[in-house]
Amino acid sequence: MTQRQDMAGLPVLCDGSEEAERLVILAHGAGAPMDSPFMEYFATGLAAAGNHVLRFEFPYMAERRRTGKKRPPDRPERLLASWRQIFEAVDFKGKIYIGGKSMGGRMASLVADELAPAGVICLGYPFYAPGKADRPRTAPLENLKTPTLIVQGERDSMGNRQTVTGYALSPAIRFHWAKDGNHDLVPRKVTGLSAEDNWDRALQAMTGFLK
Repeated sequence: MTQRQDMAGLPVLCDGSEEAERLVILAHGAGAPMDSPFMEYFATGLAAAGNHVLRFEFPYMAERRRTGKKRPPDRPERLLASWRQIFEAVDFKGKIYIGGKSMGGRMASLVADELAPAGVICLGYPFYAPGKADRPRTAPLENLKTPTLIVQGERDSMGNRQTVTGYALSPAIRFHWAKDGNHDLVPRKVTGLSAEDNWDRALQAMTGFLK
């Protein structure tokens, strides 16, 4: 059962047993909160696979939830500070993994070598802004030491397979490619696949990475 609470001054949702061997901390993307259908699917799926899962919201999203008014994401410095706050506040005896959707996963990868979790899971990594493939954000990934799984849609507008496979990235990074998936890993109907098909395969890749 999902439990809502606060930690380090940030709203959090917890799923799965606190006695699990692994804790997975997930952050949301730029435009949707921690309880979006996407985040809910993967958090509850990871919990059902025997992990303890903690989701948290960055300050701008928590303020948006409180006021109902849209706000732009916090500056990177504050997003990274939120990751440090949550990680340091956690009291967990087993292995800790960090990650999240799009921006949340990218921020996790930026503090990974500093915080030294057991691994990182990024769902839909924003390698570049839409339409700006000529300005990749790959520099921090070139020397990343923390084991990392990037789950990416093959036609993601922020990092499609053809473009991303040409990058020189750290050998610590492995990929799971969602067939014909967009930034939310959703395929087109012509493929005969559904969003749940791709999400389920992604979840299997994530649980395999955690084990």
